[in-house]
Amino acid sequence: MSKALLYGATKIDETNSAYAPIESLAAFQWKNRVFIVFADRDNARAARQENQLLADRSALDERDMVVLKVSADKVRALFGAADGLDGEAIRHGLEGPEAGEFAAFLLGKDGTVKLKLSEPITNGELFAIIDSMPMRAEMLKSDK
Repeated sequence: MSKALLYGATKIDETNSAYAPIESLAAFQWKNRVFIVFADRDNARAARQENQLLADRSALDERDMVVLKVSADKVRALFGAADGLDGEAIRHGLEGPEAGEFAAFLLGKDGTVKLKLSEPITNGELFAIIDSMPMRAEMLKSDK
């Protein structure tokens, strides 16, 4: 993990049973990786994170990503399809921040939290983390 990630990111120990799949996001399990941004509209860090992610839609699509924004109790899909999600259930399931505070989470295809961020992450760093995940690395290996 790069030095930039050490300030504001926590790579999750996947063997920790406290990080079980999030029930409210079960529809994505084994299909998509989910990146969730928590913040209200006027949060500059959230806006920066959204802009960075959406600048490379083909890379998001290639990695089977869905990007969600949770603001108060509402959920909006920024990339990919997502309907009928409950922002409060997601916030509670992830032990997310209070409404209005910035945080971001990356969930793997297995539905568990892989990364928790308190500061925005660059696409290069995020995609490097995803590409090192076992399911993604296996797929990349089979493409060669």
